[in-house]
Amino acid sequence: IRITGPLAGPALQQLTRGNRTQPRVIPPRVATLANLSYQGRMLDQALVLYFPNPHSFTGQDVVELHTHGSRAVLQDVLAVLESMEIDVATNHQDDNHNKMTQLQKLRYADAGEFTSRAFAAGKLDVLQVEALADLLAADTLMQKQQALSQLQGDLSKLYQEWKRELTGSLAHAEAIIDFGDDEHLMEMEEEDGMDDFGDNDAHEEVQKQAAQQALWGGVTEKVQTLRAAMELQLKHAQRGEWVRQGFQMAIVGPPNAGKSSLFNILAQDEQAAIVSPIQGTTRDVLSVNLNLGGLKCKLSDTAGLREETGDLIEQEGMKRAQQVAQKADLVLVLLDVASLAAKSLEEHGDNHQSTPPTTSVLLEQELDRLVPSSEISRNQVVLVLNKADLLGSKDGVNEKITLSPTTEKELSAMYTISCQTQEGMDEFLQGLTDHVMERVMGGEDDQDDTLNKEEDPLMTRGRHRQHVQAACEALERFEILQRDGLVTVDMAAEELRLAASELGRLTGAIDVEDVLDQLFTDFCIGK
Repeated sequence: IRITGPLAGPALQQLTRGNRTQPRVIPPRVATLANLSYQGRMLDQALVLYFPNPHSFTGQDVVELHTHGSRAVLQDVLAVLESMEIDVATNHQDDNHNKMTQLQKLRYADAGEFTSRAFAAGKLDVLQVEALADLLAADTLMQKQQALSQLQGDLSKLYQEWKRELTGSLAHAEAIIDFGDDEHLMEMEEEDGMDDFGDNDAHEEVQKQAAQQALWGGVTEKVQTLRAAMELQLKHAQRGEWVRQGFQMAIVGPPNAGKSSLFNILAQDEQAAIVSPIQGTTRDVLSVNLNLGGLKCKLSDTAGLREETGDLIEQEGMKRAQQVAQKADLVLVLLDVASLAAKSLEEHGDNHQSTPPTTSVLLEQELDRLVPSSEISRNQVVLVLNKADLLGSKDGVNEKITLSPTTEKELSAMYTISCQTQEGMDEFLQGLTDHVMERVMGGEDDQDDTLNKEEDPLMTRGRHRQHVQAACEALERFEILQRDGLVTVDMAAEELRLAASELGRLTGAIDVEDVLDQLFTDFCIGK
């Protein structure tokens, strides 16, 4: 049982006083065995901890009562705490100039109130509050590690460093605005207007750039470096959100391809989805959370996508299946390879077919029908060929399955499995795990990035992406405006303010005092 606020200490004294004439002294931050009683009635024997302000989670006095865990003990102690009246000194005095007191009572905390008090006391910033919520909701190892990193302030330190860079640049801009008529600034503008090189445009451009450099110092280069760092963070934004929210995967395919069977295998639950030889058994979207390599993944089983149906319920199921596939981070397209091979063999025997399609051609046709490349990128598709156990044993079907080089290159991967015999399943599960982890950890495509994939903090919410994107856009506008020297210095400075404000909103703090402190530190204003 945890108590916080100015009544926490007095409440502990009442509970541990017993028959003593003076309150028992509980040493700070030391687990102490104590008998809890109230008005002469024993409540429990417990370990008690006392954290005086400001060295506590909330920044206020905090008391923890580690009681026995039975319902009767908890109800008894909580009832006493709720009814307890505590004398609290006020600022008023009686006729004899003695401080007056008033009785106050404890109340149950609101949801998240301990954390909100910690934020109000400056113990946590907004990012750390978000991290604490993520830590409490973590299901996987990667979620826990990311939340702990953010709770320790890794992401806050990054944004605060960016803010410090902007604060210094903004202080420079403020000096130009407030003291723009100083001799050295006026001389820079006059030199910019001089034409020592006649009508030579190239020389004029060089002269203008030199004046800009003298006016803004190293601010422009700092802003460019900072914007590049922000753009890199934005590029990897999805990775942090995948870890926190989960990687979305959807199984799509025609009826009776084995989607629900694969869903049950991945979910490790034979009862997760109903499996039946009747086409259209799955009508709605079924979802289950998986743990792949420490990453939370949300897997969805969908209705079979047939070319046409008159069943209104099945039509709605197909519509939902397509919507889920379009929103998924990875789409598992499951096809019955044995049926397609048999269909190819049957069409080969048809005399009217001059060039009967091979199984590979039929596969590509089904792929285009189920996940049109105009709606779902091929690099988000894993092709899974099910019922491999029936190949070579059905009407002499024994065709080697291959795809066109273009299609094979575009797809994320292709596997041949059998949900019935588990053939190829280990390879598929390992390959799927490796592929998902490669996507989340950055993959080989990001080898040239300077972002350390394991150590550098990642933004974890859409809110972070929104503010960093806005700050980045403001810095881009600054780079355009600063080229015109003193003419647009006010507008350029305002873009720096906007960028700093966006970063301040990330952690929950931005004020003008930061700029003033930096201003008087870096410039000799009084000369």
